[in-house]
Amino acid sequence: MFSNDFKEDLKRYPKRAFLKEQSVWSIALYRLARSVNQRGESLLNSLFNIVYWPLFRLVETITGVSLPKDAQIGPGLRIWHFGNIFVNSKSIIGENCTLRQGVTIGNRHEDGPAPVIGNNVNFGAYAQVLGNIKIGNNVNIGAMSVVLIDVPDNSTVAGVPAKIVKSVSNPA
Repeated sequence: MFSNDFKEDLKRYPKRAFLKEQSVWSIALYRLARSVNQRGESLLNSLFNIVYWPLFRLVETITGVSLPKDAQIGPGLRIWHFGNIFVNSKSIIGENCTLRQGVTIGNRHEDGPAPVIGNNVNFGAYAQVLGNIKIGNNVNIGAMSVVLIDVPDNSTVAGVPAKIVKSVSNPA
């Protein structure tokens, strides 16, 4: 029923995560909706979408995590300290990323482009990543940072607006 991506997500959680971590509920619904949508147009898909939207709003309200099915999120997503997390439906997030409470990944204006996030990106609490930007692989985003610029691989950014505070050009 669930995709391999969800199995990769669960590897980053403790055992019995459904009982301990409300963020898993949001991820499970997201992965299920993506799985159904990838099967193409069908009567089952149409019926699922009728049920999906009220269920999405319910889970979003209970957990404070908004992961719309149109966002592209790689396997291994981990959400620590759920609540007040918003991911724009146009966002692309790579593998093994970590979100903490209050993170927003979104656009800067209505219908504007959303960020593209690389693999192994670690978001500090209340970090905001906004607009048509690219975040590289192995990036750390400091708590409460507002990222409005592209960030290269192997960097750490912090501040308002965020600036690169550490960059490793060759991490070997």
